[in-house]
Amino acid sequence: MAEGKNVAEGRILIVEDEHIVAMGIKKMLKNLGYTVTGVASCGEDAISKAEITFPDVVLMDIMLKGNMDGVEAAGKIRERFNVPVVYLTAYSDNKILERAKKTEPFGYIVKPFDEKDLYSSIEVALHRYRKEKEKSK
Repeated sequence: MAEGKNVAEGRILIVEDEHIVAMGIKKMLKNLGYTVTGVASCGEDAISKAEITFPDVVLMDIMLKGNMDGVEAAGKIRERFNVPVVYLTAYSDNKILERAKKTEPFGYIVKPFDEKDLYSSIEVALHRYRKEKEKSK
Protein backbone atom coordinates (compact mmCIF):
# COMPACT_ATOMS: atom_id res chain seq x y z
CA MET A 1 0.00 0.00 0.00
CA ALA A 2 2.38 2.65 -1.25
CA GLU A 3 0.04 5.58 -0.74
CA GLY A 4 -0.05 4.80 3.01
CA LYS A 5 3.71 5.02 3.41
CA ASN A 6 4.83 7.20 6.31
CA VAL A 7 1.45 8.88 6.72
CA ALA A 8 0.09 6.65 9.47
CA GLU A 9 0.69 7.63 13.07
CA GLY A 10 0.26 5.37 16.02
CA ARG A 11 2.06 3.07 18.40
CA ILE A 12 0.97 -0.54 18.03
CA LEU A 13 1.52 -3.56 20.29
CA ILE A 14 1.25 -6.89 18.45
CA VAL A 15 0.01 -9.91 20.41
CA GLU A 16 0.40 -13.01 18.25
CA ASP A 17 1.70 -16.43 19.29
CA GLU A 18 2.90 -17.47 15.82
CA HIS A 19 6.32 -15.83 15.42
CA ILE A 20 6.28 -15.81 11.61
CA VAL A 21 2.80 -14.25 11.54
CA ALA A 22 3.84 -11.64 14.12
CA MET A 23 6.89 -10.67 12.05
CA GLY A 24 4.70 -10.37 8.94
CA ILE A 25 2.30 -8.07 10.79
CA LYS A 26 5.22 -6.05 12.15
CA LYS A 27 6.56 -5.57 8.63
CA MET A 28 3.12 -4.49 7.35
CA LEU A 29 2.76 -1.98 10.19
CA LYS A 30 6.20 -0.50 9.57
CA ASN A 31 5.43 -0.25 5.82
CA LEU A 32 2.31 1.70 6.75
CA GLY A 33 4.30 4.09 8.95
CA TYR A 34 3.21 2.83 12.39
CA THR A 35 5.59 2.33 15.30
CA VAL A 36 5.58 -1.19 16.74
CA THR A 37 6.05 -0.93 20.50
CA GLY A 38 6.55 -4.65 20.98
CA VAL A 39 5.48 -8.19 20.17
CA ALA A 40 3.99 -10.54 22.76
CA SER A 41 3.07 -14.20 22.36
CA CYS A 42 1.01 -14.78 25.51
CA GLY A 43 -1.59 -12.85 27.49
CA GLU A 44 0.58 -12.19 30.52
CA ASP A 45 3.36 -10.78 28.34
CA ALA A 46 0.84 -8.64 26.45
CA ILE A 47 -0.37 -7.05 29.69
CA SER A 48 3.14 -6.27 30.93
CA LYS A 49 4.22 -4.89 27.53
CA ALA A 50 1.09 -2.71 27.38
CA GLU A 51 2.01 -1.31 30.79
CA ILE A 52 5.60 -0.58 29.78
CA THR A 53 5.24 0.61 26.17
CA PHE A 54 2.00 2.67 26.26
CA PRO A 55 0.63 1.61 22.84
CA ASP A 56 -2.17 3.51 21.10
CA VAL A 57 -3.71 0.23 19.88
CA VAL A 58 -3.22 -3.44 20.67
CA LEU A 59 -3.58 -5.95 17.83
CA MET A 60 -4.68 -9.08 19.69
CA ASP A 61 -4.82 -12.64 18.43
CA ILE A 62 -7.58 -14.53 20.23
CA MET A 63 -5.79 -17.89 20.48
CA LEU A 64 -2.56 -17.45 22.45
CA LYS A 65 -0.02 -19.67 24.18
CA GLY A 66 -0.29 -19.97 27.94
CA ASN A 67 -3.16 -19.93 30.41
CA MET A 68 -4.79 -16.71 29.19
CA ASP A 69 -6.38 -16.32 25.78
CA GLY A 70 -6.54 -13.06 23.85
CA VAL A 71 -10.07 -12.22 24.95
CA GLU A 72 -9.12 -12.40 28.62
CA ALA A 73 -5.89 -10.45 28.02
CA ALA A 74 -7.77 -7.80 26.02
CA GLY A 75 -10.30 -7.37 28.81
CA LYS A 76 -7.54 -6.80 31.36
CA ILE A 77 -5.67 -4.37 29.09
CA ARG A 78 -8.84 -2.35 28.43
CA GLU A 79 -9.71 -2.34 32.14
CA ARG A 80 -6.25 -1.41 33.43
CA PHE A 81 -4.91 0.89 30.71
CA ASN A 82 -7.94 1.89 28.59
CA VAL A 83 -6.08 0.98 25.39
CA PRO A 84 -8.21 0.05 22.38
CA VAL A 85 -7.94 -3.52 21.12
CA VAL A 86 -8.39 -4.77 17.58
CA TYR A 87 -8.73 -8.54 17.39
CA LEU A 88 -6.86 -10.54 14.76
CA THR A 89 -8.15 -14.07 14.50
CA ALA A 90 -8.54 -17.08 12.28
CA TYR A 91 -11.63 -17.93 14.33
CA SER A 92 -14.91 -16.27 13.51
CA ASP A 93 -17.49 -18.50 15.18
CA ASN A 94 -20.31 -16.90 17.15
CA LYS A 95 -19.22 -18.15 20.58
CA ILE A 96 -15.80 -16.50 20.26
CA LEU A 97 -17.33 -13.38 18.71
CA GLU A 98 -19.77 -13.03 21.63
CA ARG A 99 -16.95 -13.33 24.19
CA ALA A 100 -14.85 -10.83 22.24
CA LYS A 101 -17.71 -8.31 22.03
CA LYS A 102 -17.90 -8.17 25.84
CA THR A 103 -14.43 -6.60 25.90
CA GLU A 104 -15.65 -3.72 23.68
CA PRO A 105 -13.08 -4.16 20.91
CA PHE A 106 -12.37 -1.38 18.45
CA GLY A 107 -12.18 -3.88 15.58
CA TYR A 108 -12.17 -7.52 14.55
CA ILE A 109 -10.08 -8.72 11.60
CA VAL A 110 -10.40 -12.28 10.34
CA LYS A 111 -7.18 -13.87 9.06
CA PRO A 112 -5.91 -13.92 6.41
CA PHE A 113 -5.93 -10.17 5.89
CA ASP A 114 -3.90 -7.71 3.83
CA GLU A 115 -2.25 -4.37 4.49
CA LYS A 116 -5.35 -2.40 3.47
CA ASP A 117 -7.54 -4.34 5.94
CA LEU A 118 -5.02 -3.76 8.70
CA TYR A 119 -4.62 -0.07 7.90
CA SER A 120 -8.34 0.70 7.76
CA SER A 121 -9.07 -1.21 10.98
CA ILE A 122 -6.30 0.55 12.89
CA GLU A 123 -7.24 3.98 11.55
CA VAL A 124 -10.89 3.49 12.53
CA ALA A 125 -9.84 2.29 16.00
CA LEU A 126 -7.49 5.25 16.50
CA HIS A 127 -10.10 7.73 15.29
CA ARG A 128 -12.79 6.30 17.57
CA TYR A 129 -10.43 6.22 20.55
CA ARG A 130 -9.32 9.83 20.04
CA LYS A 131 -12.95 10.99 19.72
CA GLU A 132 -13.88 9.17 22.93
CA LYS A 133 -10.95 10.77 24.76
CA GLU A 134 -12.00 14.24 23.52
CA LYS A 135 -15.56 13.72 24.76
CA SER A 136 -14.39 12.62 28.19
CA LYS A 137 -12.36 15.78 28.80
